[in-house]
Amino acid sequence: MNKVDLNGKPFHFIGIGGIGMSALAYVLAKRDLPVSGSDLRSSHITARLQSVGAHIFNSQSAENLNFFHSPEPQNLNNSNLDYLPQVICSTAINFNNSEYQEAQSKGCSIFHRSDLLAALIQDYHSIAVAGTHGKTTTSSLIAYVLYYAGLDPTIIIGGEVNAFDGNARLGKGKFLVAEADESDGSLKKHSPKIGIVTNIELDHPDHYQDLEEVIETFAIFANQCEILIGCIDCDLVKEKLKPQISYSLFPEKNADYTVKNVQYKADGTIAQVWEKGVLLGELKFKLLGQHNLSNALAAVAVGRLVNLDFTTIAQGIANFEGAKRRFEYKGSVAGITFIDDYAHHPSEIRATLKAAKLSTLEPNYNRVVAIFQPHRYSRTFTFAQDFAESFADADVVILTDIYSAGEKDLGQISGQDLAKAITNQHPQVFYHPSLTTLSDFLKNILQSGDLALFLGAGNLNQIIPVLIDSYKLK
Repeated sequence: MNKVDLNGKPFHFIGIGGIGMSALAYVLAKRDLPVSGSDLRSSHITARLQSVGAHIFNSQSAENLNFFHSPEPQNLNNSNLDYLPQVICSTAINFNNSEYQEAQSKGCSIFHRSDLLAALIQDYHSIAVAGTHGKTTTSSLIAYVLYYAGLDPTIIIGGEVNAFDGNARLGKGKFLVAEADESDGSLKKHSPKIGIVTNIELDHPDHYQDLEEVIETFAIFANQCEILIGCIDCDLVKEKLKPQISYSLFPEKNADYTVKNVQYKADGTIAQVWEKGVLLGELKFKLLGQHNLSNALAAVAVGRLVNLDFTTIAQGIANFEGAKRRFEYKGSVAGITFIDDYAHHPSEIRATLKAAKLSTLEPNYNRVVAIFQPHRYSRTFTFAQDFAESFADADVVILTDIYSAGEKDLGQISGQDLAKAITNQHPQVFYHPSLTTLSDFLKNILQSGDLALFLGAGNLNQIIPVLIDSYKLK
């Protein structure tokens, strides 16, 4: 297969507005490489790409592939260049896509987005964060610590961070911090200088037959990292990957990095951090819950590996505000606090709800109301019982129908089926299939003192601003 050319040939992204695709396109455009892309809808993400020189098509058409062949190319320095674009696709792109077929007929080099990320990883002193859960927060934390320390990293992550004005930035330093996704098996393509694995679970039954296949993918990635940092609170990471540098929330596990005297509070977390038995100092930051302390400990391990002093690391973590859609505060009105979170796997829901429960330690909060939109039929069907048991820390559970994410409904499970399963484990469960009826229901059931936590990787969060506005009008 041809290799990705980062030396001047143009790129065309099919589906450029996606969170992973847009980050790659942004870095290329900032590197002054010619970039075009198509997406079916405009967004703040495509607008940001346009602001750095990418040409955006608002429809997918075979003619889009001719953009860099026009007599007067619009964003090439040399108008005599007549380059075929390198075409970048995600797993979501179907082979019947008109642009994909045109790229084939023209003889364009066609790459999966992971091929481009792998090429960029090779181009830097790269730090790649992998794991079933916590990738976005951990990679954002690491990136922010390096940024705060003045190391000016390049950043490619799967979530938006206000400090970086998005999901990517081009730095002048030697480091690249990237989120490395295992969902489609492409994790095996990456060979970073430093790799981090937060945990290993089965999360994508649409791609993997069983957990063993997932472990194999992570093991290949681990073997390709020059140095592997791993969380040994996950037994699979400890036993199957055997990281050179380890971290754990439990001192008795004898990890290289651990914590003591931990305080999980309603407004953040405080802990003493230890490095190989030596006290480094105190870590105090705004993110809630045990899972985020683990993510912060990974950032400490990376910071120390690249020779940062602990004070700088701790200050960076303390100043980090979090990534969007990761327990993101959306507003408060009528005594109700609205939080948006990307959690869509049973383990993530448990961790997020456990963190949310900390908020009820404050007198302002009475109930945690979990509003959940299941994501993908395959995931919902495979983990139905785990989902049913994951809402213990919610006072009220409200479900809507399954967000398909492009999957076909095989009739194996519905949102109502899952709601019934949760009812067997929880005293207060409600089901509203559409977002419209759900929004109307929430206006009646939410009350002052509620923390309304919207959970899921789909489009559930679209109703949050509508709800907030409706309360303001009362």
